[in-house]
Amino acid sequence: MAAASVARCGDWLMISAGKTLLSLDTGSSRNAFVFDCSAAERRPRDEAADGDDHRDAEVSRDEGTDCILALAVSPTGKLVALTDDNKRLVLFRTEPKWQCVSTRWVVRRCTSLAFSMDEECVLVADKSGDVYSFSTKQPHAAGQVKLGHLSMLLALTVTPDNKFSITADRDEKIRVSCLRGPHNIQSFCLGHTEFVSALLVPSKSPDCLLSGSGDGTVKLWHYETGRRLQSWDLQELSETPTEERLAVRRISCSPDGHVAVQCDRCPWLQLFEIKEGSEVKPSTCLRLPHVVWDMVFDQKCQLWILLENQQTPVLLYKHAQQGWEQCDLQQSDLKRVSAALHTHWDCFKECVGSPSRLHQLYKVNFDNMAAYRQKKEERMQQKRAAGNGAPSNKTRKRVKLGSEHTHESVL
Repeated sequence: MAAASVARCGDWLMISAGKTLLSLDTGSSRNAFVFDCSAAERRPRDEAADGDDHRDAEVSRDEGTDCILALAVSPTGKLVALTDDNKRLVLFRTEPKWQCVSTRWVVRRCTSLAFSMDEECVLVADKSGDVYSFSTKQPHAAGQVKLGHLSMLLALTVTPDNKFSITADRDEKIRVSCLRGPHNIQSFCLGHTEFVSALLVPSKSPDCLLSGSGDGTVKLWHYETGRRLQSWDLQELSETPTEERLAVRRISCSPDGHVAVQCDRCPWLQLFEIKEGSEVKPSTCLRLPHVVWDMVFDQKCQLWILLENQQTPVLLYKHAQQGWEQCDLQQSDLKRVSAALHTHWDCFKECVGSPSRLHQLYKVNFDNMAAYRQKKEERMQQKRAAGNGAPSNKTRKRVKLGSEHTHESVL
């Protein structure tokens, strides 16, 4: 299933749609950079990753669809990494111009990427629950396993002090591990009741962690101790509760402390604001004309929103005294991005109407006793029905014994 996402890298607005990465310069008229994964380097079928055993090598050679699964930008914006459904890990350099540095292969399909703060490595989380570290200084070196969960990993981030890596999985767990020694677990942040799909350490509050889940809640943690500070139910904040379960897809934060939360396949965003003392307060629910694919803040604290609509593929909002206001569609940077998206809209066709990937992560609960009770009730009904039409075994036995006693008394 193809998905569209957006990220910022300085003046570049990066949009991944299906198999294509499209980078657009919002600050000038520089040409767009386009990378097509379907035309990228392919792994030789007889080649296995260094250190892979035979089983992992067989998994690695499994052919994929080339759709981009995850995208990450380094802290300085000089490096960008993506991973796709064909198990590539592609590293780019953005300065002085876009350049593909290397293409490496991972063992299993990945779900999330994150750069270390010193930009010496990119961390890769995969569906088997493992996190690998790939060097950026040695762009062709194989990855090394750093840590593992017993469940599929869904989100990964690194703290601003480069001290901890934070991972979240399908089994509702958030683990805080020492980045340099991942076998040392600092804490667990436990409290979600469904898979944890989004993590963010706000730049304005670097000691805290925001998490989003398939249980429809956003929680604030002091991650070093694992203590939960605040929690919000997005169904209640949206003011229009629905019967469908809400799954948080993305949490983004602006430099001045505004937070936007996006739920999968929903036409609205929930906005928060970080106050003094790391307190977070809900501000407004931003209603939008179409389903939101993804969103991101830029360096000017403006909110870019990618929509599932060809006529209006992107909107831009800024915060003012009256609240969040939509920018004029004729604004130069917004107009430039919209024109480029119209030109490359063919890349988005397989994303339009694509079913939710997150809703497949909900676990189905089986009542093992229900079938047993039903079959037992059917057997009881059959016995009762048989008892109404003919004497049971016990009745026939009593009749036989009675006949014997009668015969003896006559004798």
